[in-house]
Amino acid sequence: MENNIQEKKPLISIRNLKQYFPIKGARNVFLKANDGISLEIYEGETLGIVGESGCGKSTLGRTLLQLYTQTDGESIYYGRSLDEIMPDYALDIFKNLEKRCADSKQSITKAESIDQEYKKIEAELGTTTDKARRKTLYAKRAERDEVMKKATSDFLVIVRLVGGFYVADNYAEVSSLLMEYHKIAVQIRTLNDRIMDTTLIVDEMKYKLDNDQKGASQQAYDQSKAKLDSLAGPEMNRHKEDLQKIQEKLDAIRAKRKGDAEFEKYEAYRDDGIDLARLKYKEMRYLRKDLQLIFQDPYSSLNPRLTVGQIVSEGPITHKYFSGEGERMQEYSVQLMESCGLAPYMIHRYPHQFSGGQRQRIGIARALSVKPKFVVCDEAVSALDVSIQSQIINLLQNLKEQYNLTYMFISHDLSVIKYISNRVAVMYLGHIVELADSAELFENPLHPYTEALLSAIPTTDVDGEKKEMIILEGDIPSPVNPPQGCKFNTRCRYASDICHELTPDFKEIKPGHFVACHRYDEQEAVNA
Repeated sequence: MENNIQEKKPLISIRNLKQYFPIKGARNVFLKANDGISLEIYEGETLGIVGESGCGKSTLGRTLLQLYTQTDGESIYYGRSLDEIMPDYALDIFKNLEKRCADSKQSITKAESIDQEYKKIEAELGTTTDKARRKTLYAKRAERDEVMKKATSDFLVIVRLVGGFYVADNYAEVSSLLMEYHKIAVQIRTLNDRIMDTTLIVDEMKYKLDNDQKGASQQAYDQSKAKLDSLAGPEMNRHKEDLQKIQEKLDAIRAKRKGDAEFEKYEAYRDDGIDLARLKYKEMRYLRKDLQLIFQDPYSSLNPRLTVGQIVSEGPITHKYFSGEGERMQEYSVQLMESCGLAPYMIHRYPHQFSGGQRQRIGIARALSVKPKFVVCDEAVSALDVSIQSQIINLLQNLKEQYNLTYMFISHDLSVIKYISNRVAVMYLGHIVELADSAELFENPLHPYTEALLSAIPTTDVDGEKKEMIILEGDIPSPVNPPQGCKFNTRCRYASDICHELTPDFKEIKPGHFVACHRYDEQEAVNA
């Protein structure tokens, strides 16, 4: 599939994401399902995730949706403004701004010190062929990299929120203003919830009046509409005016530092992203409607006691798009079902009355019922017959265009990934080892694991050049006790000493083409 994303605007930015699961009965032993994943997911794209079973694909999708509590790292979401959520983690930083900034600067100083130590050792041992001494060099580099990642992550958590105030002249003044800003933003969020509740009532009354339904009262409608206008008008304006006053004070402090190179350097980091990994349950629940999941199994993922109409309507009712399963909700459900290829008369049927392909259409309709922006398709076609797979894939493509969706499409089927994806990320043992545009990756694989996967794709081109079949020896190592260094070194035909000692950096070798492999250490990255 051609990459037709005109402007690459990130919807989600993942940095050093880790998802570890404790092993029952074992102390301080973890299964490292995702171990330091970093990538961007752009608005309107389909990002394919491919790899063998057990590589952490599904875990990545579910962690990104915060269905698992993320162990470490950032998952920054740009689909809503920070003010709209105004999370508690922001208040914690605002309240303790001076200490948090001081601690971050100390961590960076420590990381820089370790970096200098490493450079000295590298100057001494960089050309040595002695294995023991090179092992010392690799160990120091690994320590440096881990400390640098941690210091950078802690730094970004702060500067994304406060920008140049990371080096404020008066932390107490800035902290006080930011706390007041947070307080008013929370008041606006609470008022928006009240407006949403009242809007729901008004819309229901208006629908009944327009359709001459019994029990509809013009007087009750007028009263509710007046209340809504009051909430959305004067009361909201008061809060917004208070917020604007605080913003003007903050802008005045920024204006005083205009031209200050240090201040403006950190100001460039400020953005409006929301760190999903740091949200509390209620805050994340607010975003659930934006981030949805289509399950692999169309059988066990549907409640057998609910009709199709009830399954599709659960989300919209929970998120207050509708007050209940009335006629408005039914009309919406029928319209959504039709867009997913389900006939209106099916609305009162139960899941056991449908085929596997039809059930998956129900699952898709359920996911889209809350008007999401991002959908994780977790092996969404792997349980279906090949003839049905193409129908579902084409449906997903049409719905993506119709509803302006962004997909993370998880699959082990390379032919499906190639067809539907704009970009492809290849995963192995909890790591992304290669990332590129779909056409580029299939035409020019760089990582040995990607080469092996692509060589296994069946072909009917008997007259073409016969390609080499690369056999992967052995099984995937245990994520509980992964190999040291490159995680692929136990199965790689190119593995050298460094591969057994040091985890390779994830580098951009060509524009938009990233790979984690020591074979490219000598090749300068394009953005170095």
